[in-house]
Amino acid sequence: MVINLSDQHSLLSNWVSELRDVDVQNDRMRFRRNLERIGEVAAYEISKQLDWEEKEITTPLGTANCKVLSAQPVLATILRAGLGMHTGLLNYFDKAENAFISAYRKHNPDGSFEINIEYMSCPEVDGKVIIISDPMIATGASLVKAIQFLKAEGDIKQIHIVCAIACTVGIEYVLREQPKAVIWCGDIDDEITAKGYIVPGLGDAGDLAFGQKMQA
Repeated sequence: MVINLSDQHSLLSNWVSELRDVDVQNDRMRFRRNLERIGEVAAYEISKQLDWEEKEITTPLGTANCKVLSAQPVLATILRAGLGMHTGLLNYFDKAENAFISAYRKHNPDGSFEINIEYMSCPEVDGKVIIISDPMIATGASLVKAIQFLKAEGDIKQIHIVCAIACTVGIEYVLREQPKAVIWCGDIDDEITAKGYIVPGLGDAGDLAFGQKMQA
């Protein structure tokens, strides 16, 4: 399942437009905050699909029957670009446990690349809902590999994927590999370059949020 959160106009589509805008991108703090806000909206929408239970709450004047989450999700993200959206998700799922995965493209002389994962830190995932954030789904290769690493740690109940911009090619690949996953997108583009960058996209989300990197 794929949900494009820009299909219906809301403030979220304004934030996506600012993420894409080369003039607004000069404001690194605003770029990070827009990623965070998209994460917050996605968290609210995902919460509607999670399991709830009734709980009796004591108030100063009596008791109230309230609906609360029956279990907290695990929030996962791919370092470093995913940190902004992860913060937004954590603002809402503030009792959730967290997982962090270090994944990057290792480029070859012929222009091709491989996905390397060098680090993962995660809690118990068996029987839990995982919400994994990555601002861009281009080829989908790093996201699929990250999910495979998470699934190796336990029998995951459900996977929700949150991104700012996704490419149709990447979405198709992710759903071939993880057909039961639910993808929540800020917006969807149809074109990808030979080097695996989304067009029109927004550029390198990690660099725009945290500064350019030196990479061997």
